[in-house]
Amino acid sequence: MKQKISVVINTLNEEVNLPYALRSVHSWADELVVVDMYSEDRTVEIAKQYGAKIYYHKRIAAFDGARQFAIEQASNEWILILDADEEISPNLAMSINDIIQEDQFDVIELPRANLALSGFAPHESGFPEYHKRAFKKKFVKDGYKGKIHTFFQFTPAARITKITASYPDMCVRHYTSPTVSAFFYKINRYTSVEAVDRYNSNTNNVMLIALLLFRPLKTFFIHYVKRQGFRDGWRGFWLSVIFFIYELMTVAKIWEIKDNCGHQPTDDGALERMREHVKSCSRKSVW
Repeated sequence: MKQKISVVINTLNEEVNLPYALRSVHSWADELVVVDMYSEDRTVEIAKQYGAKIYYHKRIAAFDGARQFAIEQASNEWILILDADEEISPNLAMSINDIIQEDQFDVIELPRANLALSGFAPHESGFPEYHKRAFKKKFVKDGYKGKIHTFFQFTPAARITKITASYPDMCVRHYTSPTVSAFFYKINRYTSVEAVDRYNSNTNNVMLIALLLFRPLKTFFIHYVKRQGFRDGWRGFWLSVIFFIYELMTVAKIWEIKDNCGHQPTDDGALERMREHVKSCSRKSVW
């Protein structure tokens, strides 16, 4: 009996990327499920053009957190998780389908190539980066935990296989952050989520200083030296620097939460605090 697969995509204002993602799977997927966070562009219209089933989820900062809801809407046992800015290469699609039809495995690790800043830095990005993105639903363990960039865990009984990578013919092509501006827009959102995840009410100044001094440098070392990002020229250098800044921003936002008694401040709230500070200083002034 033919094994059927549902491709699940979460979206928010993805009218530019979504057509490419859907084209890479619509000819062989048995079901397309798009869970949208109330996009304000043509995302839903495009999904409907490809015959996708549309569901809605409230907007949440940790975009990955809607994945559990998304797979619950799929009607097939086999699931393929795909982001709107990703494509499945034709050769990878054939390999996935072959493994599914042979039915000897329950989880498939897929290789991913992260393209950024108008090109590809294979060393800095750690290609191939593997993710367990195709799986049978019944082997998912305890559902999705909701943390950023953390995917599903599987029961010990799951039979797992890995597809050998090659670029660009055998991989998930991830078109992320095409420009520096786009990259900083994305990491501003991600670091806010990560700061909340990492925050501990007992975080003291010594711990924050240690994080500030060591984590950004460690991250730069991993991307530029250990992975040999220097072999990727200027792109490898600047990507390594951006990930260094990512860690700095995360520490800064952890400090900000600590300074606001464990709460992530809003712009309006922070403005009000500044105005109250001015009023307080004015009352203390002696003329």
